[in-house]
Amino acid sequence: MLLKTFFPALADSPKAAWAAVVLLAVVLLAAPFVAGIFGNAWVRVLAMALLYVMLALGLNIVVGYAGLLDLGYVAFYAVGAYMYALLSSPHLLDNFEWLKAMFPNGLHNPIWVVVPLGAALAGLAGAILGAPTLRLRGDYLAIVTLGFGEIVRIFMNNLNHPFNITNGPQGITNIDPITLFGFPLSKRIELFGLTFQSVHLYYYLFLVLAVGVVIVTVRLQDSRLGRAWMAIREDEIAAKAMGINTRNVKLLAFAMGASFGGISGAMFAAFQGFVSPESFTLNESIVIVAMVVLGGMGHVPGVILGAVLLYAIPEALRHLAKPAQEALFGTELVAPEALRMLLFGLAMVVIMLYRPEGLWPAPKHGVNARRSASAGAGTKPATA
Repeated sequence: MLLKTFFPALADSPKAAWAAVVLLAVVLLAAPFVAGIFGNAWVRVLAMALLYVMLALGLNIVVGYAGLLDLGYVAFYAVGAYMYALLSSPHLLDNFEWLKAMFPNGLHNPIWVVVPLGAALAGLAGAILGAPTLRLRGDYLAIVTLGFGEIVRIFMNNLNHPFNITNGPQGITNIDPITLFGFPLSKRIELFGLTFQSVHLYYYLFLVLAVGVVIVTVRLQDSRLGRAWMAIREDEIAAKAMGINTRNVKLLAFAMGASFGGISGAMFAAFQGFVSPESFTLNESIVIVAMVVLGGMGHVPGVILGAVLLYAIPEALRHLAKPAQEALFGTELVAPEALRMLLFGLAMVVIMLYRPEGLWPAPKHGVNARRSASAGAGTKPATA
């Protein structure tokens, strides 16, 4: 199923498809070392791009599969990040003596705990968001979800009084790095004659998680639940008439999409070592929605392409805008940040004008079958 999704042209040639998979795996494994030639900042861009791939794939379940416009998706990202920050930093112990007495050695939770817990808490938040919005559609749903995202951000920003839980706008620092089999990813390691920096290790961890999320979303796409989501997206009334429990199916879409956001948030907190409300603004939600729409709603490869391009290209322009202007004009004419956002917005406008279905849209269902039937009818004689 994965081969058919990512390499439809090679579906009839399994050997060629597997060769393409091996080539793609080699490229992904070698990418941090190639990018590292130009500095670890570019490896960091690759690692963060993988986090946004997971975020976009989670939102794709809600927007692409179920057709529910969600502008507050960053709230689940924040839930996962703050969950990891609180359970893997000295912040709670410094503010609550009774908790410090219970855990004298500090709160240090392994990845096997934080990833499932982040997914569960974010999934619960998604169900809480979905419950009051079951009767809403379109613009009304977008406004409610937007409000939910802002409520969570303001909640994190003000939850420092009377009990200091989130440390308010100052954020939470001294967050533990991810530890695998007793080895912290904040340290470099040497294997097979290669030196893996901390950012390389995080890249490979995010790559493994992203591949897992891709497998889950592809399996969901053609499952009974995935088809129920798509039926609701096309016509909710018809789906209900066919016996689909639209209430439960919508709640599952919100919960499952949010769970991927929670995992991404936990990894973001571990990678950054610091979280604050400024990382979870409305702009982040809009960018994630743009990744899904510009890549191709409902199509996993398109969403991945949209996430990588919409994160990597603006970050590349951040580093290249000033040197490019100095090389062409001898001076900086436009501030790099302004030029970056100008080109970013212009690219979105152009794509929506000329590729309204996205850069890599989902194939039309039934087109190949109709073509095959037409070809068969033209070659075989008609019989009574």
